[in-house]
Amino acid sequence: MKKFINYCKLCYEELAHKVTWPTYNELTQSAVVVLSASLIIALVVWAMDGVFKLIMGLVYPG
Repeated sequence: MKKFINYCKLCYEELAHKVTWPTYNELTQSAVVVLSASLIIALVVWAMDGVFKLIMGLVYPG
Protein backbone atom coordinates (compact mmCIF):
# COMPACT_ATOMS: atom_id res chain seq x y z
CA MET A 1 0.00 0.00 0.00
CA LYS A 2 2.93 2.29 0.73
CA LYS A 3 4.20 1.89 -2.86
CA PHE A 4 0.80 2.90 -4.23
CA ILE A 5 0.63 6.02 -2.06
CA ASN A 6 4.17 6.97 -3.09
CA TYR A 7 3.21 6.41 -6.75
CA CYS A 8 0.19 8.72 -6.37
CA LYS A 9 2.34 11.41 -4.74
CA LEU A 10 4.89 11.20 -7.56
CA CYS A 11 2.13 11.42 -10.16
CA TYR A 12 0.68 14.50 -8.52
CA GLU A 13 4.13 16.10 -8.24
CA GLU A 14 4.79 15.54 -11.93
CA LEU A 15 1.38 16.83 -13.05
CA ALA A 16 1.47 19.86 -10.78
CA HIS A 17 5.07 20.98 -11.23
CA LYS A 18 6.75 19.32 -14.21
CA VAL A 19 4.11 19.18 -16.95
CA THR A 20 3.91 22.19 -19.24
CA TRP A 21 0.24 22.80 -19.94
CA PRO A 22 -0.69 24.60 -23.19
CA THR A 23 -2.01 28.13 -23.07
CA TYR A 24 -5.50 28.92 -24.31
CA ASN A 25 -4.11 30.29 -27.59
CA GLU A 26 -1.95 27.20 -28.18
CA LEU A 27 -4.91 24.96 -27.44
CA THR A 28 -7.15 26.91 -29.81
CA GLN A 29 -4.57 26.82 -32.60
CA SER A 30 -4.13 23.06 -32.16
CA ALA A 31 -7.89 22.54 -32.28
CA VAL A 32 -8.14 24.57 -35.51
CA VAL A 33 -5.35 22.48 -37.08
CA VAL A 34 -7.06 19.22 -36.10
CA LEU A 35 -10.47 20.38 -37.35
CA SER A 36 -9.00 21.62 -40.63
CA ALA A 37 -7.09 18.40 -41.22
CA SER A 38 -10.20 16.35 -40.42
CA LEU A 39 -12.26 18.36 -42.89
CA ILE A 40 -9.64 18.00 -45.63
CA ILE A 41 -9.36 14.24 -45.08
CA ALA A 42 -13.15 13.89 -45.11
CA LEU A 43 -13.34 15.78 -48.41
CA VAL A 44 -10.62 13.62 -49.95
CA VAL A 45 -12.38 10.42 -48.86
CA TRP A 46 -15.70 11.78 -50.19
CA ALA A 47 -14.07 12.59 -53.57
CA MET A 48 -12.41 9.16 -53.76
CA ASP A 49 -15.75 7.52 -52.99
CA GLY A 50 -17.41 9.50 -55.78
CA VAL A 51 -14.72 8.57 -58.29
CA PHE A 52 -14.89 4.91 -57.25
CA LYS A 53 -18.68 4.95 -57.59
CA LEU A 54 -18.38 6.47 -61.07
CA ILE A 55 -15.81 3.89 -62.18
CA MET A 56 -17.87 1.02 -60.79
CA GLY A 57 -20.91 2.41 -62.60
CA LEU A 58 -18.97 2.29 -65.85
CA VAL A 59 -17.62 -1.20 -65.22
CA TYR A 60 -20.91 -2.66 -63.97
CA PRO A 61 -23.72 -0.75 -65.65
CA GLY A 62 -27.23 -1.34 -64.55
